[in-house]
Amino acid sequence: MTHAHGTPDAPQVTVRGEGRLEIEPEFARIWVTASARGTDRAETLADLTRRNARVLDLVKALGDAVEKVETGSFSLSPELTRKGRGERVHAYTGRVRVAAELADFTALGELVTRLADLEMTSVDGPWWELRPSSPAYAEARRLAVEEAVQRARAYAAALGTSLASLLELSDAGLDRGPMPRRATFGTAAVAFSAEGAGEAPPLDLEPQRQTVTAEVVARFTMGPPAL
Repeated sequence: MTHAHGTPDAPQVTVRGEGRLEIEPEFARIWVTASARGTDRAETLADLTRRNARVLDLVKALGDAVEKVETGSFSLSPELTRKGRGERVHAYTGRVRVAAELADFTALGELVTRLADLEMTSVDGPWWELRPSSPAYAEARRLAVEEAVQRARAYAAALGTSLASLLELSDAGLDRGPMPRRATFGTAAVAFSAEGAGEAPPLDLEPQRQTVTAEVVARFTMGPPAL
């Protein structure tokens, strides 16, 4: 019978192990917003459609460098002003948001520069990320187990004994993936429309390394120490 807290003949040690890695991101995500505003609803919608098509053309022109492109939201809203006792439409505002994911960071720098040069178009990002299937997560877990075993062995050695068996190994509920991180360099240059930028050189984006951590709790029995 195994006692929950060990016995003099089979004392137990419980330790926590952590694995931590810092690696390069695997892809980046950007958001592109095309906007239009005018006094005529049909003309505003036509302008918005044209600008959205231009955004998609630039993104899709990169071919396989773009792993995913999708429309996030669309809106076309009247702007009202009060006149007398009623309300009157004096303008229409439209927006379309498009998300794109790229693993080719050189192409990413070229793309954000071209997009930021479009009329009434803004670019936000990039957010650097790892894929859910990244081997970094498994490696972080392996490092966490390795540290737990080393720590338990160190405690046992301090008592003049050694580990006997593993009783329990549990995920500490962390195994945390990295939070998407937005670029700190270059973001301000692409977070708003840059009309009339001309033939600007590709933006030099430095990918931010991603931190992956995992934690485990392990419980071992030891040989009885000679105290």
